[in-house]
Amino acid sequence: MEHFDVVVIGGGAAGLAAASTLARSLRSVLVCDAGEPRNATSAAAHNILGHDGASPQQVLQLARDQAINYGVKLSGLAVTGLEGSLNQGFTVRTESEHFGARRIVLATGLRDTLPKIPGLGQGWGRSVLHCPYCHGWEVRGQRIAILGVSVMSSHQAQLFSQLSKHVTYLNHDPSTLAEDQRTTLEALGIEVVDSAVQALDVHDDGALHGITLSNGMVLDVDAAVVASSMHADAELYLRLGGHLAQNPMGEYIATDQMGATDIPGVYAAGNVANLGAMILASAAAGVSAGAAINFAFIQEAAEKALIERGQLSG
Repeated sequence: MEHFDVVVIGGGAAGLAAASTLARSLRSVLVCDAGEPRNATSAAAHNILGHDGASPQQVLQLARDQAINYGVKLSGLAVTGLEGSLNQGFTVRTESEHFGARRIVLATGLRDTLPKIPGLGQGWGRSVLHCPYCHGWEVRGQRIAILGVSVMSSHQAQLFSQLSKHVTYLNHDPSTLAEDQRTTLEALGIEVVDSAVQALDVHDDGALHGITLSNGMVLDVDAAVVASSMHADAELYLRLGGHLAQNPMGEYIATDQMGATDIPGVYAAGNVANLGAMILASAAAGVSAGAAINFAFIQEAAEKALIERGQLSG
C-alpha cells in the first residue's frame, strides 16, 4: 500500500487547490477523482479572476497540470471506502487499490436534486440556471422565469431582477412564498403568476422555448431559474461517523475556518462544506485547508522532537 501525507478525495477547484498548496510545501499528495464535476454541462465558468469565460474543463485541466508539476499524483479511480483515524492513519480504498494517508481532504462537492418537472434536467446548466453570479450576465435583459419551488426562490427572483426588467415569478409551490416576499417581488416589478409549472419545452441543444403552466398558459421565455436541493456528497464522511449540518439550501459538512471537520485529521473544502461556494471560493477554501494541514504536520514534528529530547512528556 502506497502511503501519502495527504489523500485528497475530489479533483475540482477545492481539491486541486488543497493538493497544490500542500505539494508546494513538499508534502506527498494523492488526488482521487472520478471525473464527474458538478458543472460539466456548463459551457463557461465565470467570476474566475483572469480566466472568466473559460470552460470548466479548461480551468480544471490547467489546475491539474500545475498540480502535477508540483509533484501531486492523480488517480482517476472512484473512492469506494475510507476508514481509520488520526492516530492510526487513514486508508483510502478504490476498486483495485488502496492508499494510506496521515490526513484526508474531502473535496467531493455536492449533488443537485431538481424538482420533478419535465424539461428541467435537459436544460440544466444551459437555459435552466440557478445562480445570477455564474450565469446572470449571459441572460441580461432577456425574459426570465423564476420557478417558485423553494424558500430560496424569491431570493433568486430579487437577484435576477437586477439583470432584466422581464422577470416573472411562477408560484409553483405557494407554501414557499410568504406574503411579505410577494410584496417585495411586486415592488421590484416582478410579476407573480399563481400557477404550478407543468413542463419546460427544452430542445436538444438545451435552448428553452417555453414553459407550460397547469392553468393552460404557455409563457415565451429565454431562461428559467430554479433552486435545486443541494446535498453534500458526504457518504465517506458519514461512514467515519460524521454528521451533516443543514441550511435552507441543503445539507453540508460543517468545518472551522480552516476546513477542519469534527473528525480529527479530516478536512473538507468546496461545495461539500459550503453549498453556495463558487469556483474561486472553493479554491480559496482548498488553499486554507492545505495550509492548515501543513502547519499541523510541522507542529507534530516539533512535538516529536521535544519528546525525544526529554523536553516534553509523551
